[in-house]
Amino acid sequence: MEELETFNWNEVDRYPNFENCVDSIDFQSNKKCFEETIATQISEYFMTQNVIVSQTVSDTIRIDLLVSKSGEINITEIQAQELTNQQIPGLDSILSYSLKGLPKLYPAIKRSQHVQTAFQLPIILKVD
Repeated sequence: MEELETFNWNEVDRYPNFENCVDSIDFQSNKKCFEETIATQISEYFMTQNVIVSQTVSDTIRIDLLVSKSGEINITEIQAQELTNQQIPGLDSILSYSLKGLPKLYPAIKRSQHVQTAFQLPIILKVD
């Protein structure tokens, strides 16, 4: 029982791991690869969408992500400025669809068990 009291359930032993990140040598490099893979995928998908705005959009969007025990990733919330939502009315859909092209994802591990994890990822968005 004492071990449970000192055990930090908010930390994982291994971050969720995309198959392109399996060569990451430690926790921090794995975390960086995970975040960069998502940011790159969103950025590349966004550029294919021909978004047209009537005024420049410059915002840091905060995306709340949930990675299930089975390795499925979903957006649970998107925080953006009101101007961003007005100028890009389909932003939620664009971001959700952008995740469809991600590589295979392995869930986080805590004490040799797959666990559900939640993250917030900032994405810098600039559209002229």
